[in-house]
Amino acid sequence: MRKAQYVHRKLEDVLKKRIRQFPSILLTGPRQTGKSTLLQKTFGSFNYVSLDSPIQREIAINDPISFLENNPTPLILDEIQYAPQLLPYIKIIIDKNRTKSGQFILTGSQYFPLMQGISETLTGRISINELLGFSLEEISPKKTNPITCFSLIHKGWFPEVALGRVDPDAFYDSYLKTYLERDLRQVTSVKDLLLFQNFIELLAARTSNILNLNEIAKECGISHTTAQKWLSILATGRLIYLLRPYYKNISKRIIKSPKLYFTDTGLVSYILKYTSPETLFKGAMKGPIFETFAIIEILKYKLNHSSVFEMYFLRDSNHNEIDLIIEYGDNKILIEIKATSTPTQSHWKTLKRLSHLFNPSKSYLISLYPEKIQLDKGIINIPWNRIPEIFERK
Repeated sequence: MRKAQYVHRKLEDVLKKRIRQFPSILLTGPRQTGKSTLLQKTFGSFNYVSLDSPIQREIAINDPISFLENNPTPLILDEIQYAPQLLPYIKIIIDKNRTKSGQFILTGSQYFPLMQGISETLTGRISINELLGFSLEEISPKKTNPITCFSLIHKGWFPEVALGRVDPDAFYDSYLKTYLERDLRQVTSVKDLLLFQNFIELLAARTSNILNLNEIAKECGISHTTAQKWLSILATGRLIYLLRPYYKNISKRIIKSPKLYFTDTGLVSYILKYTSPETLFKGAMKGPIFETFAIIEILKYKLNHSSVFEMYFLRDSNHNEIDLIIEYGDNKILIEIKATSTPTQSHWKTLKRLSHLFNPSKSYLISLYPEKIQLDKGIINIPWNRIPEIFERK
């Protein structure tokens, strides 16, 4: 049997650095993004226990002292959200030798109880990191044509599907069922799972759009309060990402609601029932899902490199919009995203018109055009497969 391929993750270097600086680190992120594999490959000398095992979980919950005595440090505790009762005892062990780094590595999904427990118990003792699906830096596509792009977008970025180990439809069907029937029940008592699934489908149809929660709640037949709660659950679990509006030093009337993005384009394509890359490429959601891909690719870069930049968008009451504003210190990068192979001035006119408000260090159009070229004064086309080059320092 052929050995399963391991793709090195960009986050590895950050985690190796953090484990030398902190007594413990937490690796969070959605289910199936490769957290356990990354840690076992990167920190092979650590003891490892998965709390997904019912036996281990029961021991950890009922007798945490004995559990930790029988599993000495350095220790990886996978799926810590299943036994948060361990956290106070982990704190006690760390505080006995506070200056000793690399004692514990914890993994878990970003659920409210877990994050609350971590912040209350291990503040100052833990480095929190996040892993999403594969990034362009990790899989390095060799072809640059649009159908290659949309094949990757349609398949998605979870390691199991990206590496061709499982059928995408089967994977996403199981993924949603597991989320609805298991993960969701950990954080809330949703009485009608079909209604919650309908809520997810309504959000999927609005990826890359300004969030109008009143409209979604009305269409779903739930209260605004319930919609807010469900949205928060999805955002905390990182199934979705909410991009904040830019508001600093702008005198125009601006839209203050966030923009909504799903964190995996394969999942959103599946929910929207796009059966192939070709149907997606020709479909009405081609542009929004391409924008989703680009925004999340930049978010992955931020997380994988532990970069300190912030991400925003701008839209005013006259529908002038900049898809992405990257801010780091006093510097800004402006980005427009278009699923086109033939860029024209209409695609970057807003960048040109509004650049005086920001005095950006760089401005980019992310597109399907295969070459990196200057389009206008201070505006560069960046091909979809070269998005990480936005952050290269020249």
